[in-house]
Amino acid sequence: MQIVLKYDEKQMINITLPDGTIKKYPEGTTAMQIAEEISSGLARNVLAAEINGEVWDANRMIYHDSNLKLLTWKDDNGKMAMWHSSAHLMAEALESLYPGIKLAIGPPIENGFYYDIDFGDQHFSSDHFIKVENKMKELARQKNTFERIEISKNEAISYFQQKDDQYKIELLDGLEDGEITFYKQGEFTDLCRGPHIPHTGHIKALKLLKTAGAYWRGDEKNKQLTRIYGISFPKNKELTAYLEMLEEAKKRDHRRLGKEMELFTFSQKVGQGLPLWLPKGAALRERLENFLKKAQFKAGYEQVITPHIANKDLYVCSGHYDKYGEDSFQPIKTPNEGEEFFLRPMNCPHHCEIYKSKPRSYKDLPVRFAEFGTVYRYEQSGELHGLTRVRGFTQDDAHLFVRPDQVQEEFEKVIDLVLYVFKALGFEDFTAQVSLRDKENREKYIGSDSNWVLAENAIIDSADKKGLKTIIEYGEAAFYGPKLDFMVKDALGRSWQLGTIQVDYNLPERFELEYKGSDNKKHRPVMIHRAPFGSMERFVAVLLEHCGGNFPLWLTPDQVCILPISDKYMDYSKEVFNSLKISDIRAEIDDRSEKTGRKIRDAEVRKIPFMLIVGEREEAERKISVRRHGGEDLGSMNLQEFKNLIIKEITENINEFVV
Repeated sequence: MQIVLKYDEKQMINITLPDGTIKKYPEGTTAMQIAEEISSGLARNVLAAEINGEVWDANRMIYHDSNLKLLTWKDDNGKMAMWHSSAHLMAEALESLYPGIKLAIGPPIENGFYYDIDFGDQHFSSDHFIKVENKMKELARQKNTFERIEISKNEAISYFQQKDDQYKIELLDGLEDGEITFYKQGEFTDLCRGPHIPHTGHIKALKLLKTAGAYWRGDEKNKQLTRIYGISFPKNKELTAYLEMLEEAKKRDHRRLGKEMELFTFSQKVGQGLPLWLPKGAALRERLENFLKKAQFKAGYEQVITPHIANKDLYVCSGHYDKYGEDSFQPIKTPNEGEEFFLRPMNCPHHCEIYKSKPRSYKDLPVRFAEFGTVYRYEQSGELHGLTRVRGFTQDDAHLFVRPDQVQEEFEKVIDLVLYVFKALGFEDFTAQVSLRDKENREKYIGSDSNWVLAENAIIDSADKKGLKTIIEYGEAAFYGPKLDFMVKDALGRSWQLGTIQVDYNLPERFELEYKGSDNKKHRPVMIHRAPFGSMERFVAVLLEHCGGNFPLWLTPDQVCILPISDKYMDYSKEVFNSLKISDIRAEIDDRSEKTGRKIRDAEVRKIPFMLIVGEREEAERKISVRRHGGEDLGSMNLQEFKNLIIKEITENINEFVV
């Protein structure tokens, strides 16, 4: 419905569009009306709007001068509005089909949405998905508008008391009058801040994906609810493409590939979330570690080793006990009364104590300590997932202690190291997120303003100098300093946070770290935390899924599988094996009494890059028949030619780190 505005009766406001154009509109104009004025085609695709950086409903009235950005499906916040609205649509369908259920929370997530539901005595499983999807589609076709309703706290409580929904009443406990809103579409009303899309008709394609258990408010002491995940799109072809991607993701699931490639396993007796690395996986990890250690050595890092536990007082001093202590593994008591030790949640406090072990001069800095240190955090069992979410993991941790005037130079060197790692492992699509202080509220940050300005400028200038594709997020800095996070997209377009670099003024203060300056006075160093891999477990999982198990040749567990076509050619196969071993080429012999075709298929499943067929002709000519993973026949060649092929491919893939 088009609203006719009487311009002479209303105060005019200025609306600034993304291209800098300023237009005047009557107060109370909506983003949708502005979109209609620009183009009816644009208006049909508008899902929400950014008003002065805040995401609003496109139909919400604007009463002040504002910067406006219209959001469509192409914008991340447009997708979030669509998925948030889809969660409400699913809740409406579920209430219709399962009267008496209780609704908890239903937010949008990175890919889709979920809603946590208390079904009471009613049974629900994935077998019911089609029924719910059909109801959602029926409701979507009604094109019901999402209506924002401001409501008092008493009215809101009364509404949910009548509905007997204790979860919403509990959520209202933390809210005050003036900040409570309901959203209504069709016959469904929910407690929600929004924003939402204009109407349900934008939801053209949808799919419920899975169910999971979820404790109310993430507390294992509370009731376990049923979490239903789903996703929606404005076009069916986009849903089809997404579901195809999910199928490919299943094939690349690191848990499945890790089992097939014999890399790692888990044991209930050892404990949930505590991975066991099998020989091939341990060797792969060792190659990754040695690869980084070699580069770190060139870059001036010193390797240190610290214990897996420490006195509780260390983590009280660092602040990690306050953050992890209550919800983590409990302290370890000793026979000495009052003495407690704690499984380390972070490596940095140990490195601070190593720095403090002797006096430091400004001439000594920067000091760079590196360690592959294992840390422990108690993740809830429902949150554990293969190697990506575990309770014990090893960080490729390093801490640099630098003078304030050295921050930028050291930052640039760390960026070089991260980029070297990404290139060697095939991560080419990534964005660097620069996390800075809140522009207004500076009270929550520690450290002098001058040091913050120096550190923030150093990060921005370093990223710019290195040509990184960056986004700046204000208010996302840690309280102790700004940081740079590397958000990597894998082969399926999924985003992962891998490398991170952080500037820290907090720990040097807490641990009273010092160096003697050129003025002969005591000064605090600045601390830089960095981890190109992040954690070995998570990095291996992401890499495994990114490359589908086809690791770079220098890293892969088995580079070559020798396939004798019968036992008669075992002696020559062993001769080939020993020759490759002398040249540091990782090979194995498949000596099973199986047909060659079966051996090839099994080697393909295990993602072995090269298969060497050995038979009568190969033995007579002192050659091998080479087959590449994927089916490419490279023909017959002698051993030296094959070795040269291996060396050439590795050299092209991984170069020496240049300082």
